[in-house]
Amino acid sequence: MVSNGQLVMQLHSFDAEHHHGPIADRQDRPYGNGVLLWFEVDDFESVVQRAAEMEVEIVLPRHRNPRDGDGGPNHWECWMRDPDGYLLVVASPYGTADGTWRPEGKLFDA
Repeated sequence: MVSNGQLVMQLHSFDAEHHHGPIADRQDRPYGNGVLLWFEVDDFESVVQRAAEMEVEIVLPRHRNPRDGDGGPNHWECWMRDPDGYLLVVASPYGTADGTWRPEGKLFDA
């Protein structure tokens, strides 16, 4: 879902293959399975640091999306699970992973 040129919500099919792999194991249906809460934050590094201090379960540690090459949002992400089992992702703003590459195309025009 896009609003004013900004990505607001992404829905992933449980059965579809995605570049980041499955969201959950079909045999292990955690509470909140199928719901992924995604937050873009300006203070990404401090959010990840606070999560570590709170001993939050980290599912995918800090990584660049995409992992290699150009394309995609070119930002940092950290995937974690909240105490109720919901999968949360915090991400830095688009284009901030290395400060040079910016996404192109109508969806991303400023």
